[in-house]
Amino acid sequence: MTTKTTASLKPADVEKKWIVIDAQDAVVGRLATFIAMRLRGKHRPDYTPHVDCGDYVVVVNADKVKFTGRKLELKKYYWHTGYPGGIKERTAGKILGGRFPERILEKAVERMLPKESPLARAQMTHLRIYSSAEHPHEAQAPEVIDFKSKNSKNARSQ
Repeated sequence: MTTKTTASLKPADVEKKWIVIDAQDAVVGRLATFIAMRLRGKHRPDYTPHVDCGDYVVVVNADKVKFTGRKLELKKYYWHTGYPGGIKERTAGKILGGRFPERILEKAVERMLPKESPLARAQMTHLRIYSSAEHPHEAQAPEVIDFKSKNSKNARSQ
């Protein structure tokens, strides 16, 4: 009788690729799910949950992402200062127009990865987000992925 075994990747066997995604006019949630899948390695046929087998992802034009509906003014991000009554809030539009607009996409991806695990923290280090169209990773010969052409709902013109 033959038994079938499941192939399990070992960290030494993983070949990581570099990919570049242009986030201009891309819908935040759809883009974040695509990036999270690539960071975890779930797009691979040999995906192994306990091994970091994802790719390096470089996102450019992160300050030009779009929200659907009225989320730009209604979606709120909360944090606490640590003092009594210290709950603070900021809208998505204010963050996108502020000093660090790439945090919108970074937090969206971070919240789609497994919670509070060393593996998720390691996978988040493979994400590079830039507000401008330039990035310093040309030496890695990244593959450009046209995210917006995969589905008509991935991009928003307004």
